[in-house]
Amino acid sequence: MREIIFDTETTGFDHQGEDRMVEIGCIEMVNRIMTGQTFHCYFNPQRPMPEAAQQVHGLSDTFLSDKPLFKSKASGLLEFLADSPLVAHNAAFDFGFLNRELERCQEQPVSLDRMVDTVALARVKHPGAKLSLDALCTRYGIDRSHRVKHGALLDAELLAHVYIELTGGRQIGLGLASEKEEAPPETASTDEDREKRPFREARPHSASAEELARHAAFVDSIEDPIWKAGAAD
Repeated sequence: MREIIFDTETTGFDHQGEDRMVEIGCIEMVNRIMTGQTFHCYFNPQRPMPEAAQQVHGLSDTFLSDKPLFKSKASGLLEFLADSPLVAHNAAFDFGFLNRELERCQEQPVSLDRMVDTVALARVKHPGAKLSLDALCTRYGIDRSHRVKHGALLDAELLAHVYIELTGGRQIGLGLASEKEEAPPETASTDEDREKRPFREARPHSASAEELARHAAFVDSIEDPIWKAGAAD
């Protein structure tokens, strides 16, 4: 199964207003294994970057000034996304900005039926716990030491590891071996092997007369045993 784990960085929180997407990072996952295929792009938002947003992701007006407009990369992004489910943390936020940018360049929005929200998954699996990406990385022992600021591709990679844990872990060894893999070594005994083995007398399994007598005495010592309750009827 192909899935896309993605994250966005923006100028703010209001996708319906003047805020814009400035970065998107997407990671392809097939059967819950990252394939190494990614889509990553920065965008010129055509508006000033608020200081508060820059403090989060570090993307300045100067850095974004020579980056492409979203419209010029929309077709490549949609081709990468294809019809796969899209996994995001607090997915309504990312879907809101993605679809607003698609709307601005007259492209069809991505169906919300494809949305997989890891916050919702984490809320069910860990009720009452902190649900931020940082908190979930800590819970699952995922190294985020290289995450100084938010970054769409980096956060998508961290989220991919979190998503694997939220959906059951890797479960190594449950798949069927491929035909290309070497067959396990033969372990069945041969006639020659059996001839080399030392002869052993069969071990007794029946109770001895003494053991049977001790068992009968124990049974007789039980007062009002349940198995005799209906004997008189």
